[in-house]
Amino acid sequence: MSYRVYIVDDDRFLLDLYSVKFKNAGHDISVFGSGEDLLAALRKADIPAPDAILLDLVMPGIDGFEALEAMQKEHLAQGTKIIILSNQGKDSDIERAKQLSADGYIIKASAIPSEVLAETVRTIENGAHI
Repeated sequence: MSYRVYIVDDDRFLLDLYSVKFKNAGHDISVFGSGEDLLAALRKADIPAPDAILLDLVMPGIDGFEALEAMQKEHLAQGTKIIILSNQGKDSDIERAKQLSADGYIIKASAIPSEVLAETVRTIENGAHI
């Protein structure tokens, strides 16, 4: 099964790395370098919501938590699985992600791209893993 996935990270190398991994597995990928770019895309009514969004937390401008808050407030990407993909692994960050209805939390430094891919598909198909 092919899924539509948005990847949001200010690190161009990681965007390219994850994008290639997901595309090679047959998924439709869109990448965004900031929370602002993600929100602008989600606000376009003519584009179907993605199945999942992989969202970094630490980014200049609108960070991942601020993007999540805006998505909730504006009712954007409803039904989309939100997976935090960050090097921030503090319990307080994970708890805040849960409170903001994130469906998954992956610590970048602890997961190779194939594990990120597998966890994303698992979350889309089976629900929250946080």
